[in-house]
Amino acid sequence: MGSVVLFAACEKKAPPSSERPPAPVTVAAAVTQDVPHYIDAIGKFVAREMVSIQPQVSGRITQIHFVDGADVKVGQVLFTIDPRPYQAQLNMAEANLSQAKAALELAKINFDRVASVTDQRAVSRQDHDAKKNAVDVAEAQVKQNQAAVENARLNLDYCTIRSPIDGRAGQRLVDLGNVVTANSGSLLVIQRLDPIYADFTITENDLTVVQRNMAKGTLKTEVRLSDETERPRDGKLTFLDNSVQEGTGTVKLRATIANDDRRFWPGRFANIRLILGIQQSAVLIPAEAMQMSAKGSFVYVIKQDSTADLRPVTVGQRQGDLVVVSKGINSGERVVTSGQLGVTPGGKVRISEPTKVENTPAPANAETKS
Repeated sequence: MGSVVLFAACEKKAPPSSERPPAPVTVAAAVTQDVPHYIDAIGKFVAREMVSIQPQVSGRITQIHFVDGADVKVGQVLFTIDPRPYQAQLNMAEANLSQAKAALELAKINFDRVASVTDQRAVSRQDHDAKKNAVDVAEAQVKQNQAAVENARLNLDYCTIRSPIDGRAGQRLVDLGNVVTANSGSLLVIQRLDPIYADFTITENDLTVVQRNMAKGTLKTEVRLSDETERPRDGKLTFLDNSVQEGTGTVKLRATIANDDRRFWPGRFANIRLILGIQQSAVLIPAEAMQMSAKGSFVYVIKQDSTADLRPVTVGQRQGDLVVVSKGINSGERVVTSGQLGVTPGGKVRISEPTKVENTPAPANAETKS
């Protein structure tokens, strides 16, 4: 009897089941979208036009008509060089021209007198030729003095230095009263900032796909500042270099971007996305769903019976917070986005609602503490 009682006691104290409780997870459904196929690169902004202003005549700076950093228009006066010496040269050249014209008139009168004689015996051939030659010489003198007048007038015009482009002036390199030498040294640098260029490079391995897509039409770009992750500005690819750079194996490209608000500045770094084309009906999942193993990328897919299926995937390009999956996931399937550490293949899961963080804007008159 004692042994029976002992057996009965053992039956009552059997250990409970060791089945693992469902792992709490959050999930998201795979979606289908048209997404861009792109190349990301880092480049620099470059002014579309940059002009170094140099004097074309020598003299003393008598006036400066702008302030450093000002926006200037084409034809706007920038500097004035003392025009008095060049005005005197022009006056002298005009006087010489008048003298040459008077000499020409006299030579013509003398030749007309000889040419109008009807009796050829009254005028020697030598005298006739001398009078005709005097007219030719006088005409040449007139042309020479006309050229001198034009040159003097041009030098006088060069005393007023104007902007050749629309742009932004840099810091002037001369002050009032400085003496400058013709075609020597720079007075000022002007840069045109709208539109602006973004120069960047790609590897020679990407050159083929870029050329293939360029044959279909102009490629678009998205350009951001290096300290900004949002607000890209659209541009166009406008230049592809004609050779691969030796030593680096890269090719130079250039995008042109509107910059009327001066958001982009020459010399700053730029994050550039070159759009090669559009991938139709791509499957995307949240990037945080991706997991890595020794065999490659995988995700946990939640089946209808709330069990987890470990699914190897082939990953494409990232699209913001999402990533393209080219193989392994179908649109609409649910993938685990958090709680992966507690998930086992084939194990049960408990789907939790993700915590919602409301972005409540502060009142307009709220104080900001630093």
